[in-house]
Amino acid sequence: MIGKLKGVVDSFGEDFVVLDVNGVGYVVHCSARTLQRLPAAGEAAQLSIETHVREDMIRLYGFRSDAEREWFRLLQTVQGVGARVALGVLTVLEPDQLDQAIASGDRTAVARAPGVGPRLAARLVAELKDKTPAFAPLDPALASLAAAAEPGAPQPVADAVSALTNLGYPQAQAAAAVAAAVKSAGAEAEAKVLIRLGLKELAR
Repeated sequence: MIGKLKGVVDSFGEDFVVLDVNGVGYVVHCSARTLQRLPAAGEAAQLSIETHVREDMIRLYGFRSDAEREWFRLLQTVQGVGARVALGVLTVLEPDQLDQAIASGDRTAVARAPGVGPRLAARLVAELKDKTPAFAPLDPALASLAAAAEPGAPQPVADAVSALTNLGYPQAQAAAAVAAAVKSAGAEAEAKVLIRLGLKELAR
């Protein structure tokens, strides 16, 4: 099974790129967003790969990051979502944007994807809300600050973390965002200030 390809961009199709890896051209299907961000023909590129094997074909799907690939897999666990629709979702939403849309129940953002109507958007939000933390991207700089929001922290900090988790954000993300807010606003900041600054961190 192919998990990653590193080579030179040979050419582009409507929904795929041909990646030359040591003289072998691999046809890799990608979201429109991924295709737009790949370098020009003749330049080096690397893609995370998801391989679909069927009786009559083998198809490769390419992604700019492992997080994007994980979302591609996760989206297809919802009934009515195949590879084409999953790529459509990833065309209109970056992995971190999709995570926040699911966590906040933003059906409108999800429904912007081609092939996703209101009903399917509602199903995606409902079924994936409890699954997203495993794939939620976390800024390493924020993760290093998370210890500041551990249990036993000042009450405003604990209240702010609780408020963010109640909004649907994973505990680790909420703690890291509040920790960054504490660093910005100071240890004496009120919970409402930490919540506001924490939300700004999460929206980056």
